[in-house]
Amino acid sequence: MLLRGMLVAALAATAAWGVHLAVPAIPLLTVAVVLGIVVGQIPAAGPMLAGILAPGLSVAAKSFMQLGIVLLGLKLSLVDIAALGWVTIATTVAIVLLTFAGTLGLGRWFGLPGHQPLLIATGFSICGASAIGAMSGVVKARDEETATPIALVTLCGTLAIAVLPALWHPLGLSAVQFGHWVGAGVHDVGQVVATAQIAGSAALAVALVVKLTRVLMLAPIVAVASVVERRRLAGLERTDAAAPVSPRPPVIPVFVAGFIVAVLVRSLVALPPGVLELADLVQTALLAMALFALGTAVNLGTLMRTGGRPLAVGLLSWVLIASLALGAVALSGSEGLSRESSVVRNSAIND
Repeated sequence: MLLRGMLVAALAATAAWGVHLAVPAIPLLTVAVVLGIVVGQIPAAGPMLAGILAPGLSVAAKSFMQLGIVLLGLKLSLVDIAALGWVTIATTVAIVLLTFAGTLGLGRWFGLPGHQPLLIATGFSICGASAIGAMSGVVKARDEETATPIALVTLCGTLAIAVLPALWHPLGLSAVQFGHWVGAGVHDVGQVVATAQIAGSAALAVALVVKLTRVLMLAPIVAVASVVERRRLAGLERTDAAAPVSPRPPVIPVFVAGFIVAVLVRSLVALPPGVLELADLVQTALLAMALFALGTAVNLGTLMRTGGRPLAVGLLSWVLIASLALGAVALSGSEGLSRESSVVRNSAIND
């Protein structure tokens, strides 16, 4: 039973890879999510998705996602992040925290149900659909709660690929400044690559380092969410002795610890290029399968019936992070530009 769902996810990831090869401007992981959403809307596929394919797709959505996030840590070098300079690092961290808090507040103000505000805040502030998958595993969010944030972050990240390059020259940004803006303001790593590469290799190098600095924030934010969830469950048990005891998430989830170890390995050990390339390939394949599986849970009919509230939260969060990122570029000034130029020369990140 497991193999059937995992095989379908693998075939979908292969199809997404083919689309990406044919049209490189479209990020592979975005194609995987969209493909899952499309399959999820086919009436004939419904019984299979909920039946014989469900166990394997569940493994792909959860376990493959977590393994992919661990391998994502091998993209992060603390040396490259340090080369950005304290102003860029501080503003990048501030962007993540302000976007997370702002989006969480918006979601609650608009009355979004369950864990949706938390998941949307995580995806928009850190690293898109993969961050949503990581957080949903910690707080045990239902598939229905995860589906809407996945759809929103995919939509807004795809819009960024078209909108941000159109604003590049009117805003008077240099190529490196544009890369900084994209890295600080676009959600998924693949979407960052697709957007920043338009301005050349210098913009892409800076965008990746700034973006992966945001990814590093996944570990502490998920760890804090895990602690909050533990306390919430403990409170429920104290107030209702008859309630079933729910397993509490670990303070630091295993996959988050693995992600941190991978970052340290990349920072302290000179790994051969072949090892990094293989890890990148496996990580991309795992995330593509996981995001396809998550995409199949999206029900566009249900999403439409919720009205415009989730869409309003997503679009407002998108505007918020893009505005904060643009402000960070201005704050970095000439010192930041000099630092970022050194990143262009020294960065060893490959994507």
